[in-house]
Amino acid sequence: AAHGAHARAFSRDPAPPLGGSMLHRLARAGSPFAAAGRTAAAAWFPAGRAALSKAAAGMEDEYGELSDAGESFTVENLQLESGVVLPTATVRYNTYGELNEARDNVIVVCHALTGNSALDSWWGGLLGPGKAYDTDKYCVVCANVMGSCYGSTGPTSTNPATGASYGADFPRVTIRDSVHLQLRMVTEGLGASSVRAVVGGSMGGMQALEWLIMGGDLVRSGVVIGCGSHHSAWQIAISELQRQAITNDPRWMGGRYSPDNPPVGGLSVARQIAMVSYRTDMGYRRKFGRDVDAEGEWQVKRYLEYQGQKFLSRFDPHTYIALTHKMDSHDVGRGRGGAEEALQRITQPVLIMGIESDILYPLHEQEALRDGIPNAEFQVISSSEGHDAFLLEQDQVGSAITSFLAGGTRSKL
Repeated sequence: AAHGAHARAFSRDPAPPLGGSMLHRLARAGSPFAAAGRTAAAAWFPAGRAALSKAAAGMEDEYGELSDAGESFTVENLQLESGVVLPTATVRYNTYGELNEARDNVIVVCHALTGNSALDSWWGGLLGPGKAYDTDKYCVVCANVMGSCYGSTGPTSTNPATGASYGADFPRVTIRDSVHLQLRMVTEGLGASSVRAVVGGSMGGMQALEWLIMGGDLVRSGVVIGCGSHHSAWQIAISELQRQAITNDPRWMGGRYSPDNPPVGGLSVARQIAMVSYRTDMGYRRKFGRDVDAEGEWQVKRYLEYQGQKFLSRFDPHTYIALTHKMDSHDVGRGRGGAEEALQRITQPVLIMGIESDILYPLHEQEALRDGIPNAEFQVISSSEGHDAFLLEQDQVGSAITSFLAGGTRSKL
């Protein structure tokens, strides 16, 4: 959820969308598929929007309204880590604040799985004059990852070879692929000479680790929140459950589904699985207990259905599968002699933050990063909210980042 006043962005003129949520596109005025899209979603949620909306008050949302607005940086013939060459690769980004004369006051903020480049819509409490991402001091840059549906090249983008959306034909992209393109955007597009810090939580933390390694001397420091050095079997298993929810939807059709009959049921269930993994037993007990609504349905069920339905308005099944595979690709040790050797390459000052109640990325993973990175500091976010605390506990996160950037965090524990 966005908290606090939004900072005014410079160079944030809306750009023509490259993709966007499939059902969002279906619902646009004049779309021939609008009625079919609404019908497909409604079939999965017979309780109706009103009943589901009542459940929404049960738990705070981690995201506000998301869009694909922003600036674009495009390169031709981008070779991916797999060896596949994308004829055209675009990254959508937003900037807040201005570059200084030395062009070395850039802070790069990396988003999580379903986020976008509009930092003010999901970490707004940290953005603005006098805040962690102080727009009076820094030029803050946030880029949408490749494979997403918020403006960067992904499954919903047009395949130049066919003139249609890539869909199931979009190649696998890795965390490193996104960071490679973002590095080029920051150095070639913005003309930055140095990056003051790179910051990210969850999948954003994975990107931050790669920025620290791949960026070398360009990157002066980093903040890594709620991730480990690689995606574990536990995390891959949870990703796989979500993918199977989508691919076992009868509408999936091997990935060749009709745009007017998408696998919305599977995508909704995938999101509901994720929403459970992002929180905790304590959080669910406190918010829902064993409460039922007027129709005798569990309030927690209504909440999950609401989250699943809401997600359909902003995401795409192919994109969700692509991005969960992207997260599963995360392994700083791949091709670098293993994680221990790779982490030793990170010589910049790094703040590692973990969440005491995180069941998805347990605290021992951040402790391993602290122990493996030579110049690391470590802080724990105190919260019962689970993994999503990196977005919800903005006061704690903002205070720690502010102190770190000022050189005042605690030494390695």
